[in-house]
Amino acid sequence: MYYSNNDVRVEEKPKPKIGPGELLVKVNSSGICGTDVVEWYRRNRVPLVLGHEIAGEIAEIGGIVKKYKIGDRISASHHVPCNACHYCLAGHHTVCDTLRKTSFDPGGFSEFLRIPAINVEKGGVYLLPEDVSFEEATFIEPLACVLRSQKRSGYKKGQTVLIIGSGISGLLHIQLAKARSFGKIIATDINDYRLKMASQFGADLTINAKENISEKVKKFNDNALADLVILCTGAKPAIEQALKSVDRGGTILFFASTKEGLTFLLSVNEFFWKNEVTLTSSYAANPQEHLDALELIRDKKVNVKSMITHCLGLNEIQKGFKLVSEAKESIKVIIEPQR
Repeated sequence: MYYSNNDVRVEEKPKPKIGPGELLVKVNSSGICGTDVVEWYRRNRVPLVLGHEIAGEIAEIGGIVKKYKIGDRISASHHVPCNACHYCLAGHHTVCDTLRKTSFDPGGFSEFLRIPAINVEKGGVYLLPEDVSFEEATFIEPLACVLRSQKRSGYKKGQTVLIIGSGISGLLHIQLAKARSFGKIIATDINDYRLKMASQFGADLTINAKENISEKVKKFNDNALADLVILCTGAKPAIEQALKSVDRGGTILFFASTKEGLTFLLSVNEFFWKNEVTLTSSYAANPQEHLDALELIRDKKVNVKSMITHCLGLNEIQKGFKLVSEAKESIKVIIEPQR
């Protein structure tokens, strides 16, 4: 039960009861997402059970469910789109009103959770191949978000990408960029441990964010700036670095949330009118993108297993939240409620 980053308690609740079209899942693994430690984002909704990067086994099945059986190994989406509204039909599934209202009961940091009928009906449950572990399956949702955002960026093969922030999402961006034959891949962070991980997972150049990033990019990239800049941190200095590091005709992709209420002033004439720079964003992912992410993990095109640094039981969940919120020497922290 989450009250704040420094107050995550283990409490007893009744096992959820399921309806005719629903599933009860025994949660084996649930990843702590970077958004789980953004306190302002859920300040008015605490206490609540978090956890949306889940994998487990079906423990009970509603009477009208035909596609799944007890014992099936699955992952699932906590949010699902309606697939019929104006936004879904235009390809913007993740701004669908239905997607923003759907969720698990109670959440992935629990021994059991109920998957509502709408999540089952709309394709939000994914059978896991035997060669994909529960721990690896916790990456399906974050990798799907990365996959969607790179598609939305309009990136073209061979271009130079700069990834600002080398936490879990930044490292997934690096790996996917490598798998999709991007050109030069440059990564930044203020943490030397994460810069080391960025090199390990495929960055051609790493830069400490305290340095002059744009100059380092130009020196490495034949005097040109980056065609695509992906912001995997919402810190204001990072946004300033992105604006200085994007080339004419390039794109800045806002992938991470910022601090509450952060605003930014730009010169339209200097930045947009003359240079044709695009600012875009991406949020969440649709069911097909989850399936595409699962395929990438199954085929080992993205190495998620090596990104796991901690697996903890529910009794250590406070330690897990501390590791993720401090963002020092951890990458993927997974909670295993059945321990």
